[in-house]
Amino acid sequence: MSDDATALRGKVAGLMGQAKKDLAELVSFESVADPRQFPPEGCARTAQWVADAFAAAGLTEVGLHETPDGSSAVIGHKPGPPGTPTVLLYCHYDVQPPLDDAAWKTPVWTLTEKDGRWYGRGAADCKGNIVTHLTALRAIGPDFPIGIKVVAEGSEEQGTGGLEKFVVADPARLEADAILVADCGNFAVGVPTFTQTLRGMVNVVVTVKTLEGPMHSGMFGGPAPDALAAMIELLSSLRDAEGNTTIDGLTDDQEWTGAQYPSADFRSDAGVLDGVGLLGNGTVSDMLWARPALTVLGMDVPAVVGSSAAIQPSTRARLNLRIPPGTEPQRACELLEKHLRAHVPWNAQIEIEVEALGEPFVASTHGPARSAMERAMAVAYGRDVTTEGQGGSIPLCNVFAATYPKAEIMLIGVEEPKCLIHAPNESVDPSEIEHMALAEALFLTSYR
Repeated sequence: MSDDATALRGKVAGLMGQAKKDLAELVSFESVADPRQFPPEGCARTAQWVADAFAAAGLTEVGLHETPDGSSAVIGHKPGPPGTPTVLLYCHYDVQPPLDDAAWKTPVWTLTEKDGRWYGRGAADCKGNIVTHLTALRAIGPDFPIGIKVVAEGSEEQGTGGLEKFVVADPARLEADAILVADCGNFAVGVPTFTQTLRGMVNVVVTVKTLEGPMHSGMFGGPAPDALAAMIELLSSLRDAEGNTTIDGLTDDQEWTGAQYPSADFRSDAGVLDGVGLLGNGTVSDMLWARPALTVLGMDVPAVVGSSAAIQPSTRARLNLRIPPGTEPQRACELLEKHLRAHVPWNAQIEIEVEALGEPFVASTHGPARSAMERAMAVAYGRDVTTEGQGGSIPLCNVFAATYPKAEIMLIGVEEPKCLIHAPNESVDPSEIEHMALAEALFLTSYR
C-alpha cells in the first residue's frame, strides 16, 4: 500500500485548499433543522449544495429524497465494476443551533482560522465529515474501483428519525457491503481511532405542578408548595453525593475494559474549572462509556432578570439518560419514569412525556472491510489504530445493523474532543480532515 499511499497523500494534500473552501461555504449555511429557530431555507440550500458537490465528485443518480419527518436526505450512487463491493458513506448536513451567540469567540456562521484550527458551527459535526468524504472521492475519482453510495442526512441533530424510517421503507436504496458512519472522531488529534460502542438514550420531559397559579412569596411562602423546589428535589434524587447516576433498579457499576481516558486529559478536553471535581466513583472511561448518565438538558424557570416575588405553580425539565450497551432503552425508560413518580415530593402532580428512545450500539470488530480500513488508517496517520467508546447516540446505526445484517459498520470521523461539538466555539483541526480523507481514499482503493 505504500506506493499508493505516497501518491494519494500528495493528491489529498493538494485538495486541502478546496476542502477549506468547501467547508467555508457549508458553515455559512444556517442548517438547523428546526423551523421554530431557523428558516427551513437554510437546510434546503445546504442539501442542494451537498448534492451538487457529490455529483461533481463523480457520483451519479444524486438527488434529494424527502424523508417521513419532512427533511431531505441527499443520496448518490455510482456502481462499481462487476463483482466489486459497495461502500456507503454516511454524513449529515444539519447542525446544532449556536446555543449562546455571545459565548462564541469567532462568528458562528463564518469559517475562521485561529491557532491552526477552523472554527464555525458544523465545522466538525458534521460538515467537516462531508468535506472529508468529498476530498477522498476527488482524490480517487471520478472512476471508482468499487461501488460508492453516499447519504447525507438532514435532521440528525433533531433526533426525529426521518432517515431511519426512510431506510426501513426503502432498504435497497442504501444497501452496501460496508458502511462508514462519519459522525464520530479520534481519541485525540493524530490518533487514528475506531468508535466501537455507542450509548443509547432516553429523552423525557417532566412537568411538576403544585398550584393553580403563581402566588406572592411573602403572603403564601412557607406552607405553599413550590413547584421549582419540588423539581429541584426530584432532580437531586437522580444522582448521589459522588455524582453517580442513581435511578432505582438501573445498574450503575459497569466497568470499561478498553482504552482508558486519563482524567487530566478529560479535564482539559471538557474544560473543567480548576478545583471542580469529576463525577462518579468509576474511571472516566467507566463513566463515559460503560455506565448510565443522566443530564438535565433544560428547564422552564423564570429568568433572574425580570423575576418577581412569586411562588411558581409549575415547571418543566427535559432529561437525557444515556445508557450503555447491554441496557434496553424501553426498560431504562420504564425505570426512569417509575423513579420520578416515586421521588416527586409533597405529592406534587407530575406528568412525563417520552420524547425519544435510542438503542445502544456495538460496531463491527472484524471482517475484510474492517481489516482494510484499519490498514488504511494506520498508513494515513503513521501509527497503530486504537479503539474507544462514545458517549453519544446514533440511532441510525441500529437501523443500519437491523436492515443490513451482513454489512460491516464502522464509525469514524474528524470529531475529536477539542472540536467542542454541540457547544459554542466548535472547531476542527484541518489535519484530521486531511488524514481521515487519505485513510478513506486508501480504503476505497484497497477494499475488495
